[in-house]
Amino acid sequence: MAEPPEIDTPPEQGAANELFTPGMRLLELQSQHRSLDRRITEMYEFPYKNQILLQRLKKEKLRLKDAIERLKNEIIPDLNA
Repeated sequence: MAEPPEIDTPPEQGAANELFTPGMRLLELQSQHRSLDRRITEMYEFPYKNQILLQRLKKEKLRLKDAIERLKNEIIPDLNA
């Protein structure tokens, strides 16, 4: 049997399962949150907006906000503890 060809990954490309640092994850979540906020704002400009999609986007935005707050709490220790 022939062996499958090896796939060389350039060193500058990370593996697909590479872990993000908490700071990188926070920036990614904040970027997604801003993107959803812009999309929701744009949807309000149309008189016949899709209410179901708008509701889903708002829920996703709230989920991201909660994830951002949890991550911030992990990064910044509670000084009162």
